[in-house]
Amino acid sequence: MKITASKLITVLVITLLLSTSGVLGFDFSKLEQSITKHVLKNGLTVLVMERHDAPVVSFVTYANVGAVDDPKGFTGLAHMFEHMAFKGTTTLGTKDINKELELIAQEDSVFLKLREERAKGRFADSARLESLTTAYNEARDASYQLVIPNKFGNVIEREGGVGLNAFTSMDETVYFFSLPSNKVELWMALESERFLHPVLREMYKERDVVAEERRMRTDSNPIGRLIEEFQAIAYKAHPYHNPGIGHMSDIQYYSRKEAKAFFDKYYPPSNLVIAIVGDVSTDDVLKLAEKYWGRIPYRPAPPRIATVEPPHKDERRVVMEDPAQPFYIVGWHIPEATHPDRPAIDALVDYLGQGRTSLLYKNLVKEKKAALQVGAFVGYPGDKYPSMVAIYAMPASGHDNTEMEEEIFKEVEKVKASLIPDEEVAKIKARAKASFINQLDNNQGIAMQLAAYQTRWGDWHQLFRELDRINAVTAEDIQRVAKKYLTKDNRVVAMLNTSGS
Repeated sequence: MKITASKLITVLVITLLLSTSGVLGFDFSKLEQSITKHVLKNGLTVLVMERHDAPVVSFVTYANVGAVDDPKGFTGLAHMFEHMAFKGTTTLGTKDINKELELIAQEDSVFLKLREERAKGRFADSARLESLTTAYNEARDASYQLVIPNKFGNVIEREGGVGLNAFTSMDETVYFFSLPSNKVELWMALESERFLHPVLREMYKERDVVAEERRMRTDSNPIGRLIEEFQAIAYKAHPYHNPGIGHMSDIQYYSRKEAKAFFDKYYPPSNLVIAIVGDVSTDDVLKLAEKYWGRIPYRPAPPRIATVEPPHKDERRVVMEDPAQPFYIVGWHIPEATHPDRPAIDALVDYLGQGRTSLLYKNLVKEKKAALQVGAFVGYPGDKYPSMVAIYAMPASGHDNTEMEEEIFKEVEKVKASLIPDEEVAKIKARAKASFINQLDNNQGIAMQLAAYQTRWGDWHQLFRELDRINAVTAEDIQRVAKKYLTKDNRVVAMLNTSGS
């Protein structure tokens, strides 16, 4: 394996951090000074970092919108639009755009009539439903005849692009891929075009794909159903209670009309950050950004969600029965990622249940062999708004969820009752710093983190303050947050018990 200079530096830094004497922070000043931020008149934020060790560039388009922003009655729409963003534009992906738009309009018209009739429930006219369903299928087939499938992806691949992908979380939607460094203008043209002139072609076909995705991930998956119930009871008021994939009835209900309205509201340039890292000239990048992205008209960014989850006054609990492997999960509400307590909470979660050296893994899996799996995570289901920390366990044969709960709560109380040893705190912080630096190991990782910090904090510089936040954590901080947040009243429990056992 060839080790590049940047890879070697990363290895050396991680080695330093993991050494017993390596508690000093890494100096990011030179890296930080190589980054340029520019905001276009339409509100788009552009971040550029030059790295000339290889003739490649990574591009990230970070939209400050996720499933938490799904409109009522249209859950899953943020995820659906992510799919639509790969369907091309008025100039890419069509055999005849004018004719295609006519057929798309006919397809929408028939579907809206069908949707209206379906919404009548048991009062719907069965004959009209059958007639409209036939007309809808015919309109779909007709509009698809003019589509050039996967044109956007095929162009990227033909020009040497790699890693074309995207994801939608509760908080954001992110598009990314890499290209040779002589293809920067191509990226500027194609990427800006799909947010300037998107065509939501094949929407109803893609909607069926999303519905099948939901069936596989949730409806046919006992643990998936349990997690969805866990999330739903955890949040009474805040939209974090909605599943990111969407409810099935909503997936089958929304049309291009709702998708277009969602795009208009949440995809203005002022709600986007683009990060470009690699073998580029900053001046050239900014000129191209003005030329291509500057074409998109200004629209104001949507406001943050105002709804605040009220403090819980008692434990919430849900129990499911299914002829499946038992599963247990418990969560506690915590603040958002930017809160001063989060580094200490992250350290607490690491100590309790992350990795084979964690307290719960050593107790439940290694020593007692009571669990097949145990783990902990933080920032569920999102991080932009107040969130959750959770611990899960999968009981081994002869053990059950009640035992998992007792053991988990016992270890939580231990952390609340006494300070974690200093040597353990040092190891936790070293792992946190190593994990953080690993995310900056390549162009795409840097671009992703720059865009994320710019969006989450409103200032990309905060990325280079993260080690300071980690270094500041003490054993007293970890105990304090355990006592403050891991309480019974703040607790949410969900368990899947094996029926018939």
